[in-house]
Amino acid sequence: MWQVVGQSRAVTLLQRGLEKDGLAHAYLFTGPPHVGKMTLAINLAQALNCLEAEPPCGQCLSCQKIASGKHADVQIIGLTPSPEVDEVKARTEISIEQIRQLRHSANMPPFEGSCKAFIINGAELLSNEAANCLLKTLEEPPPRVVFILMTENLSQLPETIISRCQRLELKPIAAGEVETALASSCGTEPGKARLLAHLSHGCLGWALAAARDDDLLKQHNQRMNNLVDIMQGGYEERFALAAQLATRFGQNHESVQEELDLWLDFWRDLLLIKAGFNQSITNIDLEEKLPDWAGDFTLNEIRSFIGSISTAQEQLRLNANPRLVLEVLMLDMPIAKKSQIFR
Repeated sequence: MWQVVGQSRAVTLLQRGLEKDGLAHAYLFTGPPHVGKMTLAINLAQALNCLEAEPPCGQCLSCQKIASGKHADVQIIGLTPSPEVDEVKARTEISIEQIRQLRHSANMPPFEGSCKAFIINGAELLSNEAANCLLKTLEEPPPRVVFILMTENLSQLPETIISRCQRLELKPIAAGEVETALASSCGTEPGKARLLAHLSHGCLGWALAAARDDDLLKQHNQRMNNLVDIMQGGYEERFALAAQLATRFGQNHESVQEELDLWLDFWRDLLLIKAGFNQSITNIDLEEKLPDWAGDFTLNEIRSFIGSISTAQEQLRLNANPRLVLEVLMLDMPIAKKSQIFR
């Protein structure tokens, strides 16, 4: 059975393609992190190679090997360091060497299944050379091969790649669906399930991971505490944090973008409190404190800084100087006026 939750439209389209032998040779799954793109990709690879009458069964040997990453005909391509590539580039882009290896493998018949599946995780990270190399394969696809590209940022993919794939958008699911899935999959108690559902923004993968690993929620809380501290800190503390985040960005882009997403959530909550929409906040565990914090800033200050965070995130995606971007962001952050309310 299909294991992805809340993506019935995408599942229906793929299921119909399987039943009518009308699957495309290349798919592009788009959507935010942890929304279910990888789960759907694995399910599709299983369905293509399932040994039972109603694929994907999830139980046959082929499905189990694909789920565990041990099937010879299913490969996941991502940011994997390679000895042929500069170490820094290997962490920030998918190299042409990886795509050349993909092309070589794609032109060989399936080894143990009926169809080969190549899953490209983070397709927006393809280098220009890698994208051009992949394009040639997508233009003349080998038989019995399906390519599955996944991206969080469609605008960073070449239009030539997009046009040669069937695009499926995976959208965040309702908080109620996340709560139900947490209860059924992990037995999460209702209060925690409700909190994780709000914090996940409808991305079930993160909620499930946080339900199983308390460290993720602790890390979230620590980041929120750090934000509160820096809101009442001086420029010396803010520039020190900018340097720290810039260093981390060089090692892990996603980690810093996630932190800025948390900042957006917090400042959006302040905006909602100001507007009287308390029931729509994300950080429901901070519901009692948020009105005090919101009172420390004007509506224009809050709205302006939300814009600054969004601008900084986009500049970082476009490979601007991370330290400069983050220092400007620190200067844009309004300073809290009532430090006593923050503890």
